[in-house]
Amino acid sequence: MDLIERINQHFYDSMATLDEARELLSAHIAGTAERMVAALMSDRKVLACGNGGSAAQAQHFASQMVGRFEKERPGLPALSLATDNAILTAIANDYDYDLVFSKQVRALGQPGDVLLALSTSGNSANVIEAVHAAHERQMTVIALTGRDGGKLGELLGGDDIHLNVPATRTALVQQAHLILIHSICDSIDFILLDGE
Repeated sequence: MDLIERINQHFYDSMATLDEARELLSAHIAGTAERMVAALMSDRKVLACGNGGSAAQAQHFASQMVGRFEKERPGLPALSLATDNAILTAIANDYDYDLVFSKQVRALGQPGDVLLALSTSGNSANVIEAVHAAHERQMTVIALTGRDGGKLGELLGGDDIHLNVPATRTALVQQAHLILIHSICDSIDFILLDGE
């Protein structure tokens, strides 16, 4: 395989993953948007967390909510738990890195809030701890995972939603997660702006 063929294969693999995810997850994405809108309309908020590329996507989601996605609307209350370096390093230093998100969920989360938990493997210990904290706080969890959903998928209850991308390669899962996030943001706007 030469370099051009290898590059083309990345596109083919991505398109195949996205097509399969579309078939499996479209109804769950709609349910996610509806669940988030219900929370937002009840003066609740969305907290988002993840590590590495997933942290960047949690931050990207929050920016689309607080700012805007593609249409003008009032800002919506969302917060990435992966962006405050002082909080992250204080918790990691004084307690444990596995608690960097769960301590924030316990401090900021309220019943009726939503936790958007991103983990490509579904096995990120600090994201799993955040889910436990969210359940303690009577929050709904929306989990974005890949592979087999990992331990995170096993923790989800009846009010939670699992958006599990059917791929094992991290890059493919993260690419699909970005499309899921954009689809959620667009669906929220669609609902809030009466189908515009």
